[in-house]
This record gives sequence, structure tokens and C-alpha cells, in this order.
Amino acid sequence: MAGLVLTALLVPQGMAYAELAGLPAITGLYTTILCLIGYAAFGPSRILVLGPDSSLGPMIAATILPLVGADGDPAKAIALASMLALLVGAFSIVLGVAKLGFIADLLSRPTQLGYMNGLALTILVGQLPKLFGFSVDSDDFLGDVRGFVEGLADGETVTAALALGLFSLVLIFGFGRFLPKVPGVLVAVVAAIVVASLIGAGDRGVSLVGVLPEGFPPLTWPSVEWSDLGLLVGGALGITLVSLTDTISTASAFAARSGDTIDADQEMVGIGAANVAAGLFQGFPVSTSGSRTAVAEQTGSKTQLTGLVGAGAITLLLLLAPGLLRNLPNPTLAAVVIAASLSLADIPATRRLYRQRHTEFWLSMAAFAGVALLGVLPGIGVAVVLSILNVFRRAWWPDDTQLGRLDGLHGYYDKRTHPEAATPPGVVVYRFSGPIFFANARTFRDQVLTIARADPSPRWVVVAAEPISDVDTTAADMLEDLDEWLNDHGITLAFAELADPVREKIDRYGLTRTIDPQHFYPTINAALRGYAAAVAAPGAAPPVDDADAAASRRHADDRPAPGPAGSQGTTS
Repeated sequence: MAGLVLTALLVPQGMAYAELAGLPAITGLYTTILCLIGYAAFGPSRILVLGPDSSLGPMIAATILPLVGADGDPAKAIALASMLALLVGAFSIVLGVAKLGFIADLLSRPTQLGYMNGLALTILVGQLPKLFGFSVDSDDFLGDVRGFVEGLADGETVTAALALGLFSLVLIFGFGRFLPKVPGVLVAVVAAIVVASLIGAGDRGVSLVGVLPEGFPPLTWPSVEWSDLGLLVGGALGITLVSLTDTISTASAFAARSGDTIDADQEMVGIGAANVAAGLFQGFPVSTSGSRTAVAEQTGSKTQLTGLVGAGAITLLLLLAPGLLRNLPNPTLAAVVIAASLSLADIPATRRLYRQRHTEFWLSMAAFAGVALLGVLPGIGVAVVLSILNVFRRAWWPDDTQLGRLDGLHGYYDKRTHPEAATPPGVVVYRFSGPIFFANARTFRDQVLTIARADPSPRWVVVAAEPISDVDTTAADMLEDLDEWLNDHGITLAFAELADPVREKIDRYGLTRTIDPQHFYPTINAALRGYAAAVAAPGAAPPVDDADAAASRRHADDRPAPGPAGSQGTTS
């Protein structure tokens, strides 16, 4: 039963998303059948529903349409799209077998949000001419906007087409709002076919789907020119990334509902198999559909038998009743795509991002602009690059601050938010929250020098090193030069809570030639007691609670850390 209900969504959405990809509507049904069979055989999820997707349609079109040429040969477009599906499938399977499921993490949440918002706007604008009953010859967002406005101004709107399209939109959104358990897309399609038949929509200038080709496509290896493979490979890489990100995030969300876990690598193999199956039977690249998966779950789906029933039902439609959808208006398919595009956009999440973190909001806006202004494929490239740069930015400029104790409270607190937090006179506790490596070594050095040059100058700088997860060779050279400069100015550099693996690297680098091995402490309190003893200043030690004292005794305040044999040089 779940499979039969799902079929009501699979048919119109498959046809609509095929046209969104610049392909004949029938290819959407071929694709739906084969990808459901492929995923049922190799996919790990019991609930996911794959198929043509609104987020991939513009990417497919952006890849194949420049190769089709001015003649717009449908056979060549189908061959290119099928090869694209085979490439996406091959990339996905290789990534899965190689255990590279983490590749899907290249799109951060803010860039995904901006990309999807830009995609929603691009799809919406691209479908408006079809909704109004005319076409626009353009291959970018600004061209679509200009063409649509010019079409309206020239009076190209077909009133009957617009009426049917708006009627379909009202039904889709109305049922989604007031009767969510009723498939509004199915109601809109059936109602549009009935109305179009009654009013003779074809005679009123409304474009109709027409009779679908009868039968099932044969197993076909797509024939494409070698010169086209370059662009196809580039498009396939972008589609693979988006498809895998969407699939893994959707699979995780539905698995969490039932307490299950997902295997990201096997998901890659499953979606790869679905794409290969579609590509061998005149299909195009597919992804997971959150909306169709939700419908399947709500109607009782428990296994991939649901998808197989849907595939079987569509096959029977092609074999026994190919003329059933002949009076389906193309403006209704445009309405289906527009409704899907609006579901891609997440304006509330974007507003929330602005309130929570401005830097990530502007990252999202940059991804949005990349899709809207540069195009879908360059947009995904912009989104990936921005995600990677954001990771690098956080490592380049990690959070750092000075710490102090608050009377009566355990632990050390950020002095930016607690100005009253204090340390003994002559000592500064500095926290650097990240690895020290070639890109941020200068930042660390400059911050420590700023502290050292303060007036009055501290006698000790204690680095709260628990967040420091690594020190590379560039940073080691910097620390050696920094410690020598501090020694020359009568300032001691000490470390507290440094992780053992990092401490072992410091020993291996020979840094204990300059940094006294006795100045590595298990806790900040232990370091401050070492400072008090070194300066012989009674009362300089901070208040220590029993837990801190016990921890310090367990670790032996001055943990031995021998340097290289025979090492020489100035020590702090």
C-alpha cells in the first residue's frame, strides 16, 4: 500500500524533474524505476526513497545543455544525461569502497543552506515562464529573469496555462497546509488532467505532456564524444557531492527517528548503484528525496519493498496505459517543480543563522550569491571552497584569551567575560584554543609578545595548553625563538595541561634545549605554585581547592620530562 501511494508522487515528480533537467518527461519515469531497483539491491537503508530530485535538475541541465548544441537534439541530451549518471554512480561507488564517506562533509551547514536557497530561487525563476505558458531561451539566472520580464511585457502569457498552473499550485499548497496526509501533488495532477480535458486546453494554447512512449527502454550504453567527457566529469563531481551530502543527511535524520545508525560508505555504494542502473536505461543522476521518504514512512513503509512496488506500478503504467497522462498540462508540472523549489529554501534557518553567528551567515550568503549569479555548477564549487576556507580560517585564527580565578569558584575563567578574574601579580595565564602550526604560529607568537611587552611586564607567561592538539615543525622553530627572546627579557615561558602526544613532539623537536623541562605542569595551579616558589613570593600562590590540590599531588607537580641527552642552551 505504501508503494502504491508513493507511486502517485513518483510519476508527476519524475516527469517534472526530468523537464527541469532539460530532458523529455518520459526519462524521469525510466530513471525512477531503475534507481529504485538499484538502491533496493545495494542500499543499506530500509526507508530511503531515491529518484529524480529538484536540487540536481539544474545541475544536470547546466552540464548537458551546453553540449547538446543549438539543435537541442533530445537523443543526444538523453545520452549525455545517461553518461552523467554512470559517472556519478562510478564516483560514488569508488568513494564508498575506499571508505571516503567523510567527503560528504565538504559542504558545511551554512554553505548548504546558502546553496539550497540559491537553488530554490534559480529553479523558481526558471519555471515561471512555463507556468505562464511561454518559454525563454536562456542558460543563466539573470537571463531567465530578463526573458521572463520581456515575455510578460510582450504579452506572451497564455491565460489558460497560467490559470491551470495557479490552480495546481493552490491545490498542492492547500492540501499540504490543511490535509497533509493527502498527497496534494496527486490531487493537483488528476484535477489538472480533468480540467484540461474538459476545456480543451490543447486548443487554447496550453502545452500538454502528450502520449508517453509505450514500453520499457532497452539496456543501452550511452554513446558520447570523447570531447564531451571533460565537462561531464566536472558536472558529475559536483552532482556526486550534492547527492551524497543530501543522501547521508537524510538517511541520518530518518535513522535517528527509529534509533538506527547509518553506514555512510555503504550509502555511497547504494546511491552509486542506483545511478548506474538509471544510466544504463536512458536515465539521469538521482538523489534521495526527503519528501518522498517521509510519505513512504507515514504510509507504513518498513523495507525497500515499498520502492519495488512503486517501480513495478510505473512499469505497468508504461506498458499498459501510456496515454493516461496525455492531457497533463506542462504548467502543472511547472507548479510541481515550483512547490518543490520552495521546500528547498529555508528562510527561518537563515534568519536564525544571522542571529547566532554573523560570519556563518555571510558565508551562507556568499554561497547563495555564487549559485544565483555564477550558475549552479560554479555555485557548488564556490560552496565547497568557502566551506574549506572556513575550516582553515578557524584553524588560522583560533580563539585565544587570558584566564583568571574567581573567588570561591573552581577552575579558571575567561577574563573577557569576567574582568574580575585574577592571577597572582607577575604571571599571566594565556589560553590558545587550537593546534599551533605553520599558518597560525605567527599569531601565537604575536599574542605572547603583546603580553610580554605589557606594562608592567609579567615575569611568567603560563600557556593553558589543554586545547593545543598539535605543534608542527614551523611552530617548534617559532617557540624556540620566542622562548629565547623571553629569556633575554627575564620572562619565563611555561606550559600547563599539555597533552602527552604533543609533549612527546616537543621533546622530539629538541625544544627542551631552551624551554626548561621542569616548566611543563599537569595543571594550571601546579604551574602557579611553581611560579610562587621560583620568585619566592609568599602568598603569591593562588587559592587552591582540595580537588585541584589532590590532582596536582597525583600527577606530581613537576612531571619529569628529560630533554635530549647532552642538550645545551639557555633554559627558562
